[in-house]
Amino acid sequence: MKALPGTEHKRDLVPFGVAAKTWFLISLETFGGPAGQIAVMQRILVDEKRWIGHRRFQHALNFWAVIRVARRALGHPALVVLAAAAFVALAVFGVPFPVVIAAAGLAGLVLNRKLPGLFATGGEKEAPDAAPPVISDDSLHAERLSSRRAGLILVTGLVLWFVPILAVVLWTGPASVLAQQGLFFSGTALVTFGGAYAVLSYVAQQAVEIFHWVTPSEMVRGLALAETTPGPLIMVVQFVAFIGAFRNPGGLDPWAAAFIGSLLTTWVTFVPCFLFIFLGAPYVERLRGNTTVTGILGGITAAVVGVIANLALYFAVHTFFAETSTLAWGPVNLNLPAPGSVNPAALVIAAAAALMIFRFRLSTLRTLGVCAALGLIAGLAGLPLG
Repeated sequence: MKALPGTEHKRDLVPFGVAAKTWFLISLETFGGPAGQIAVMQRILVDEKRWIGHRRFQHALNFWAVIRVARRALGHPALVVLAAAAFVALAVFGVPFPVVIAAAGLAGLVLNRKLPGLFATGGEKEAPDAAPPVISDDSLHAERLSSRRAGLILVTGLVLWFVPILAVVLWTGPASVLAQQGLFFSGTALVTFGGAYAVLSYVAQQAVEIFHWVTPSEMVRGLALAETTPGPLIMVVQFVAFIGAFRNPGGLDPWAAAFIGSLLTTWVTFVPCFLFIFLGAPYVERLRGNTTVTGILGGITAAVVGVIANLALYFAVHTFFAETSTLAWGPVNLNLPAPGSVNPAALVIAAAAALMIFRFRLSTLRTLGVCAALGLIAGLAGLPLG
């Protein structure tokens, strides 16, 4: 981060070595997916180190991710309706996730014009005794925009993104599982609005029902595995790709196919993220007062509440019940549990987790640890969990 115009310091505001060490320590604490990651970043970057202020932090998150979605996104009845509509569209009618996101952005744009100030937020209040942040909330961004720089980043990013996919298609054929995974997860990377929690219901539906790479119970286990490790929750896609390629290796050795599939999927999932960051970072500050972008992102943020609720419903159904059935009636496409296949042990552990999170306000890491211990006890007692 370079010094702002008019300041006396000519060096970086935060030394590179200090920043690298801090981000490494943050990466070791980010259990629990986006919610845990955001909480850790806010505690360290905003509250402890005071590198940036609350308002700037929230603005940046509303641009790649969603912060404390349900509490902050639904401040108006119209936004509650938008979230509910997104949930019904996904859970009842099976509308594709990208369509829901596009419709939510359009709805947010219209709502922002009809109800000016709907998405305005003042951000969290700073503590009275808090030190001023290194970069003030009211300071202006000093980065100068360059079309040449943007073009170079775009071309480089697209080449890095698609050359591995093209190589796999030429090597294994366009119908191979590796080619399917490269193209599918490339598309998924383009619609990760709201973070992993929002997009994983779409990934689960496609991987289970369309491509048949994994079963519903395996998808749930993959999510649990990703939750118990630090880092991005979206890494569950590597698990999905590994299993899917291992079962459908084509002419390759199953282990080789699984290894290549997991690497390719990780690559095409994260390269677009870096492309968007390097390409869009200089514009984030300049968009703080753009009402059009605010409306689109605000609509998407509200819809993501419904999207996350749909993900919770999907994983709850396949965790608490061993068997499900699909009700297809006209445009309705509902996934219903079989009441006789309920899993009591899973219900008890989920209830305990809800109490720890919402009643006793335990951290995500502690909750995961307690639930893992309860699962171990249940396993040793011979109680099925999935």
